[in-house]
Amino acid sequence: MIGRLRGILVAKQPPWIVVDVGGVGYELEAPMSTFYDLPETGREVTLCTHYAVREDTVALYGFLREGERSLFRGVQKVSGIGAKTALAVLSGVSVEEFARLVQVGDIAALTRIPGIGKKTAERIVVELRDRVDALSVGGVPGLSGSVPQDPVSEASVALQSLGYKPNEVSRLVKDASAPGDTAEDIIRKALKAALR
Repeated sequence: MIGRLRGILVAKQPPWIVVDVGGVGYELEAPMSTFYDLPETGREVTLCTHYAVREDTVALYGFLREGERSLFRGVQKVSGIGAKTALAVLSGVSVEEFARLVQVGDIAALTRIPGIGKKTAERIVVELRDRVDALSVGGVPGLSGSVPQDPVSEASVALQSLGYKPNEVSRLVKDASAPGDTAEDIIRKALKAALR
């Protein structure tokens, strides 16, 4: 897997960018949310990546922020949504706005995103409403695009990504955390408690 690339931005022609990493040019597809904030060509760039292998093709997707990659991956777990629609979501709204739309169940606003019809928007709300905080990856639910820094937040995000519901995660983390624990310690203790 390729999880991150740092190199020189050689070309940017939406939706494609090329990043030179040690003499190898990686061609990536990126959402417009990433394009808006890319540096000029010839400058260094660091991207979070998603490597996808399908029957007939291999694709690499690039994102400037971890929250974008997390949302890209999470949206594709909804039945009937693939990479093209996930890129359209990120090109149409910010991670924070998408989280808000899902939380309030705004079907009409979701259908304004290219590639999302009424039925797909309804599936997104039903399937992602409980997980949208974990998808946006942040200390403040649904708002931050940065990776949490404290062990409790890191453990909470990890447990939600494993499929635990937010209220369940809060209880598990509260019971499992002790002063000085790392995120790994909290996760290990929480998982043991969940299996009892």
